[in-house]
Amino acid sequence: MTEDITLIMDDTESNMQKAIAHLENELTKIRAGKASPSMLDGIMVEYYGAPTQINQVANITLLDAKTISIQPWEKPMLAAIERAIMAANIGITPQNDGNQIRLFLPPLTEERRKELFKKASVEGEHSKVAIRNIRRDSIEHIKKLQKDGLSEDASKDAEASIQELTNKFIALVDKHLAAKEKEMMTV
Repeated sequence: MTEDITLIMDDTESNMQKAIAHLENELTKIRAGKASPSMLDGIMVEYYGAPTQINQVANITLLDAKTISIQPWEKPMLAAIERAIMAANIGITPQNDGNQIRLFLPPLTEERRKELFKKASVEGEHSKVAIRNIRRDSIEHIKKLQKDGLSEDASKDAEASIQELTNKFIALVDKHLAAKEKEMMTV
């Protein structure tokens, strides 16, 4: 039975790590005043009838702290990339010069910073919900083991350990959000 509990604990921690990794990934997509190629992650371009990630059809480089350059490998892709960026609604208007697309990040207004932080907070809340769902599922597994003969003390100890893990990972989500807020509010 103890190996079952260990397996459940390992699985719980692994799934909570994945929730944190997802949060980190989502937070990198929210711009904080400086340009980053990761802002374009997840933007899909129509490439010969198939949706393809933008970094699979073009070189994405930083010209400076506020400018991203997108150089498509095929000239006809310029219009498709421009449409995809507009459709993604990332708050930046692409500038097409016929050879490449440039994205100039405007300075963030106080209102826009607050709006972006709300978006980051929503992502944080999604991660907290995912972590709590993982906790619930793990505790259900422990209760099933208890019905199959696990002692009540071992069950309570395992549930307490799962709760400690949950608290640790929720604190980690709060830490990530605080760091993102600090990054966003720095002018």
